[in-house]
Amino acid sequence: MGLNIIVLAKQVPDTRNVGKDAMKADGTVNRAALPAIFNPEDLNALEQALRLKDRYPGSKVTILTMGPGRAADVIREGMYRGADNGYLLTDRAFAGSDTLATSYAISCAIKKMTDCDLIIAGRQAIDGDTAQVGPQVAEKLNLPQVTYAEEVISADKKKIVIKRRLERGVETVEMPIPGVITVNASAPDCRPRNAKLLMKFKHARTMTERQGEAEDYIDMTADRPYLNIAEWSVNDIETDTNWLGLSGSPTKVKKIENVVFQAKESKKLTSADGEIEELIVELIANHTIG
Repeated sequence: MGLNIIVLAKQVPDTRNVGKDAMKADGTVNRAALPAIFNPEDLNALEQALRLKDRYPGSKVTILTMGPGRAADVIREGMYRGADNGYLLTDRAFAGSDTLATSYAISCAIKKMTDCDLIIAGRQAIDGDTAQVGPQVAEKLNLPQVTYAEEVISADKKKIVIKRRLERGVETVEMPIPGVITVNASAPDCRPRNAKLLMKFKHARTMTERQGEAEDYIDMTADRPYLNIAEWSVNDIETDTNWLGLSGSPTKVKKIENVVFQAKESKKLTSADGEIEELIVELIANHTIG
């Protein structure tokens, strides 16, 4: 029994290196100014997909990501770890998308792809922390969903059994297939790169990337079609452009403020109840909490 699995992955800015140029004047992230990494919880999701592939021969794992051209790095990284191929959604029309516009574009792309049994994504991305895209994709595709997944216990062509990690404990649930799963950071870490896969896919490129390179790999890709990363623009998927990008994003950033904590702002406390109560009152008063 083989499963067709789509893993939703996102290339995100490394929030450990946020500087003064991290945001644009319109309130969107200046991704060009920040180092880009594979969203951590999407790696947890990829590992669950790869474990299913290992468990059920004939399964196929496809990476789907949306972003600028450099987001193809996420697809290659997934292929180095065991994914079979990937699709990059890239177009200036997608720029500035919030979760609503992003999930709309992704759901339209999935509709164009071959039939899938499972869509697996990380719980949330570290650049937004909304945990909305996965559930919104499920709603737009009218599919059942399980969130906060920690482990896929078993699966067949009709149902899947999943362990969820919640605030007050763990529960095991059953979901019909096809469906959507979002995976917690508490799930197992993704396996490292595989040396053989790294050598196999190191020349995998999108068409735009090939056009910008000095070396010509056309003959190689003709013999090895798995080196071609599919690249879709807004014209390649059936969409209403009014629902894309900034025009399709009702979320607006009102204000951005950089907060830098200084060492002199630290405060030492003892275990006395009175000091802890005073700190809580102070934090509430200056709106740090509450």
